[in-house]
Amino acid sequence: MRICIVGCGAVGSLFAANLATLEDVEVWAFDLYQAHVDAIGRDGLMLSGAGNVHARLRATSDPAALPPCDFGIVATKAMHADSALAATAHVFTDGAVASVMNGVGNEETLARHVSRVIRGTTFPAGKLLEPGHVQWDVKGDTTFSPFEPAPATPAEVEALADACTRGGMPAAAVADARPAQWRKVIFNASTNPIGALTGLTHGRVCERPDLRALVSGLVDEGKAVAAAQGITLDADPEALIDHAAKPEVAYGHKASMLQDVEARRLTEIDYLNGGIARFGRELGIPTPLHDTITTLVKGVEASWT
Repeated sequence: MRICIVGCGAVGSLFAANLATLEDVEVWAFDLYQAHVDAIGRDGLMLSGAGNVHARLRATSDPAALPPCDFGIVATKAMHADSALAATAHVFTDGAVASVMNGVGNEETLARHVSRVIRGTTFPAGKLLEPGHVQWDVKGDTTFSPFEPAPATPAEVEALADACTRGGMPAAAVADARPAQWRKVIFNASTNPIGALTGLTHGRVCERPDLRALVSGLVDEGKAVAAAQGITLDADPEALIDHAAKPEVAYGHKASMLQDVEARRLTEIDYLNGGIARFGRELGIPTPLHDTITTLVKGVEASWT
């Protein structure tokens, strides 16, 4: 089995390194961060923290160098997925491609470029410490299912989930991944931008009653939008938020959106709070808090130019 990780940032690196430990999986990584690509090619890819892995795999920034692959796992920032798939779609002519990106609407992006798409959502998190070295902050599960308008086969979904699980990234193949996906979207949209706007880690956001109440208000709006689609979440985001705030879980974790703000990179706000608000408008569900948070984060981004 040959798997290409499209976007080898923190989360992509977690999949790449763990899958590369399997003898029956050949892993390629595609990323435009040349220093990271060079370091992987020279020294391998190292994970440290919640898990320690040192793996050898092939990495390139040249899409023409990629061989045909059985599977793709797209782990770019959501706003970069379209250009990344436009460059690499030829690799997956006979393969299936999964999204593990944050937010909603990503599978639709993939389906514009490839014929068989896997809906995915993943909870592991980390950050790039230096080229070739990723800190693994949070372990967690991944859920895959066929994407209804352009589905991969159930056998393909099961094969990818099995490889991820055997490699140390536990994954489940299910009929419908939307309950898990919306659980994560609500979790991220209710916590990540609060961290980005305040500079606080997940645990510090949750220990302030005023901010924790705001988080709950965002959760409630997200739940209402999910319910309007007939989606029953597979777990309560409130319980997950409090669990992640524990010192031994993710108290000190900086959300990816906070990492983006600190680096003055564009955030995924349009695919998180903006995505929930967009679905809300289509379904007639008010989302004033998500609208406000989207506006505030976009204001922060505007301040950089």
